[in-house]
Amino acid sequence: MVEFAHFNRDEEEFPMTEDRLLIEELAAKGGQPDFLRTIAENVLQLIMEADVDGLIGAGRHERSSERATWRNGYRDRSLDTRVGTLNLKIPKLRAGSYFPGFLEPRKMVEKALVAVIQEAWIGGVSTRRVDELVQAMGMTGISKSTVSKLCKDIDERVHAFLKRPLTGEWPYLWLDATYLKVREGGRIISVAAIIAMAVNTEGRREIVGLHIGPSEAEVFWSDFLKDLVRRGLTGVKLVISDAHEGLKGAITRVMGATWQRCRVHFMRNALSYVPKGQNTVVAAAIRQVFLQPDQKSATQVWRQVADQLRTRWPKLGACMDEAETDVLAYTGFPTQHRTKLHSTNPLERLNKEVKRRADVVGIFPNEDSIIRLVGAVLMEQNDEWQLQHRYMQIEGMAELNQPMIEEENQPLHITAKAA
Repeated sequence: MVEFAHFNRDEEEFPMTEDRLLIEELAAKGGQPDFLRTIAENVLQLIMEADVDGLIGAGRHERSSERATWRNGYRDRSLDTRVGTLNLKIPKLRAGSYFPGFLEPRKMVEKALVAVIQEAWIGGVSTRRVDELVQAMGMTGISKSTVSKLCKDIDERVHAFLKRPLTGEWPYLWLDATYLKVREGGRIISVAAIIAMAVNTEGRREIVGLHIGPSEAEVFWSDFLKDLVRRGLTGVKLVISDAHEGLKGAITRVMGATWQRCRVHFMRNALSYVPKGQNTVVAAAIRQVFLQPDQKSATQVWRQVADQLRTRWPKLGACMDEAETDVLAYTGFPTQHRTKLHSTNPLERLNKEVKRRADVVGIFPNEDSIIRLVGAVLMEQNDEWQLQHRYMQIEGMAELNQPMIEEENQPLHITAKAA
């Protein structure tokens, strides 16, 4: 959004020219409802005209030996501001191009969204909703060559990002799934878009992978994790995820790492064994475990709470018995890092953004279009992360190479089954 400052007629920011007089005439019409929007449109138009005069080396209809090119009409562009939508005309040149600095070029995610909608149109799977989206985005006449060129540019950048080599060691890895609808063989099916985020020994986080497929299949997880390893994801000590079927075995075989079951998802599963009226009391009891300062205390309180709850809800007690090791795995890692290790919450905000963009499309025409749009979202988010401070304290990384004190230094293990 562009904001416009209040114009003071007494300030000599512009010379007394015909352009200045035009603005003053517009300001004199302050009684009209749209006068601010009109002023803003004219001011920006004057800025663009002045910019183009400088690029050309001559004003309109002016003869000059310094002229570099000529004007070639205009192209329409709207700009949303606090004073309303401005309808601007961007000058075109016969040679070269001009784009005003106050208008940002369309972001890659927006291009990807346009490409997905265009691809759906051409693929013959358009609906009234897609047609409305196309019109709302100002697209009239869609050519296959235009779509092909746009998709190729986005695909090259997204694939380069998703397949980039990974260097150094990455002790922590988060995996989370977002489910999207896609057309396959004339049917509409649901697929999982698995997003992988990792933190390296410098304490910085990056999105390291995206995979599309059925999250329940172990071969799916194995292939995904093997691809991450081939690209250089090494030194993984803890993998945080929900209890997807097939994932735990893949982590053991491919990564040789400890598995942390997402604490938030576990709580939802555990409370399903309790009447809704008792959810608050039971949740408060279980949360006492997570307030403990170390692994030994957390394990002791966990078993006490489980024994107390099983007298009324035997299935809940059994659920806690089976999940104990997996839910408390994070307590064996550096204290400075624990607040970010017990769940997949670090990926929640990213998943919401993915869903927000995907909801615009609704049903994807194919899996390539999912990778194109979701990959563009991930790429832009990853760029933002690189400009932020370290995600984790680097001091805690040194502790990862020391033996963990947990039940006489016995390594953590993954249970054969998670409730």
